[in-house]
Amino acid sequence: MKRVGIMTFLHNDNYGSTLQAWALQKAIADMGFQAEHIDYKPSQLEKVRNLLTSGNSPKLILEGLQKKAVKATNQGARSKSASFGDFYKANMRLSPVCADHAALKKQAAQYDVLLSGSDQIWSPVWLNPAYFLNFAGKKPRVAYAPSLGVSQMPKAKKARRMAGLIKQYAAVSVREQEGAQLLETLVGYPPAVMPDPVCLQPRQAWQALARHPHGEAPYLLCYFIGDDPSYWQRVEQLSRQLNLDVKVIPVTENAYHQPYDLADGLSPQEWLGYLDEAAYICTDSFHGTVFASILQRPFTVLRRYKEDDPESKNSRIDNLLRELDLTVQGEDIPWPQVEARLTALRQRGLDWLQAALAQALDGPTAVFTAKR
Repeated sequence: MKRVGIMTFLHNDNYGSTLQAWALQKAIADMGFQAEHIDYKPSQLEKVRNLLTSGNSPKLILEGLQKKAVKATNQGARSKSASFGDFYKANMRLSPVCADHAALKKQAAQYDVLLSGSDQIWSPVWLNPAYFLNFAGKKPRVAYAPSLGVSQMPKAKKARRMAGLIKQYAAVSVREQEGAQLLETLVGYPPAVMPDPVCLQPRQAWQALARHPHGEAPYLLCYFIGDDPSYWQRVEQLSRQLNLDVKVIPVTENAYHQPYDLADGLSPQEWLGYLDEAAYICTDSFHGTVFASILQRPFTVLRRYKEDDPESKNSRIDNLLRELDLTVQGEDIPWPQVEARLTALRQRGLDWLQAALAQALDGPTAVFTAKR
């Protein structure tokens, strides 16, 4: 049985990151491979070294400190963080922990092919060559739907470095059309555009994984990654309009202090359950939006970034809504049409992934593209 080693985010306490990793590993295992995620947990020295050598903004350190502060002052945030390790242990196959480049290089020898998974692992904002498999040596490499997250490249130097790394791949796809357009100017060919791995699993699989709260009263569920005060004005409007009580899955410190019921300290399975039982979802999150679509829950998406922000990640949701032809939100979403589009996306993603892995294993390194 051929072994596939997958690289993606595993330690950022993010529900979407964890569940897309589960979905991708399951999809590859169902194709007959032995799929395993490389448990990359960089040491502090590794993080500092990458910050300095990749030209990333020091403000990333501040963002990291803010997340640590939320965890330090809220027991629910600590319980949430602890639940991810339990989820991996119960539901996924992970390698031994790799804390630096040397450990990654040693671990790479265990696989027949290495794969860059999805999520924003190719974001130029927090560029890390490890997610471009710079430790792979001569092992074949595939990229399944990594996201750049941005619609314009921040720095020319980063662009050149990314181009050199990507040219080592046997097969490349990205998650958004905007990302494909950016990479085409760098590498000289158009990468395929493939759906986020969560789309590779049907609604029934997600509902089976979920732990449902089974509350009696319907609720408006809020899940925000950003910290915009205007979000809560919109939540109050929706609450009155829909006549629904509000529940908040808190991420930011501000969310913990809103005058609403908290669904705090949730595991990934419980997070899924709350989404699945919600009467309505309000979110600024890509994965909040895609799961609302898969689970067929009415939703409203709020914009997390200003449109002129060069680091805006709005393109992720924009691409998803285009793919699903969701020109309306709320209670009037045409669910049969959305389900049909999700089914087509799932098959397209699985077909591309299987063909890309086969090419990487059977042939010499060469550009592989597919219909978008």
